[in-house]
Amino acid sequence: MTGAKRQMSETYRVAALLACTGGFLDAYSYVCRDHVFANAQTGNIVLLGISAFNRDWLGMVKYLVPIVMFALGVLMAEWIRKRVVNTRFHWRQCIIIVEAAVLVAAAFIPIGRYNIAANIMISFVCSLQTQSFRKVHSITFATTMCTGNLRTATEYISKYRNTGDKELLCNGLKIYGIILFFIVGVVLGVAVTKLLSNFAVLVAVGLLAVVFVLMFVDREKNESVEERGQ
Repeated sequence: MTGAKRQMSETYRVAALLACTGGFLDAYSYVCRDHVFANAQTGNIVLLGISAFNRDWLGMVKYLVPIVMFALGVLMAEWIRKRVVNTRFHWRQCIIIVEAAVLVAAAFIPIGRYNIAANIMISFVCSLQTQSFRKVHSITFATTMCTGNLRTATEYISKYRNTGDKELLCNGLKIYGIILFFIVGVVLGVAVTKLLSNFAVLVAVGLLAVVFVLMFVDREKNESVEERGQ
């Protein structure tokens, strides 16, 4: 970002940790909570359509509710963004606090008949994160799904082949890296969920806590750079 202060939420290490968290939550909800995708609502929409064809009304509800909550999460993120100003915390840090609090509550929901409640909460969290963290080094990306990232990264590589611009190559590799961190999160999510069951989601809370602290560190670095430039 030439001539502008980089947002503390746009550093690569924050993006990597959030991608890992996104992968973790998708694996957790699928393995532990009735094979529902917390992040990829396209998958839930497809499963909703299949349930409708089979007249599986309970199945429709199971997939419809996370979709609705995902939409509500977008509205909540925008509400927080507009109202959290001139405070000690950046509005995106407030999003992280809300995410962590919701996931802690979800951890204590037993596996079984209340899985739908846990999926509602996880979809809400993923929606908050999707809406609030959308750039890394000024490159548009997503931390909770990979389709768009795969398209963006491949487009950058294609443009690099046509122009020889190494910045385009670097951007493509960065986004491929985000996809890799998402996959690492999925692997970690499956392993920890099989070990800790419903309480595995607390590991995602730990990852969010690290992100929260890193955002403070990045803000201090930005302020230090500004002071030296004055």
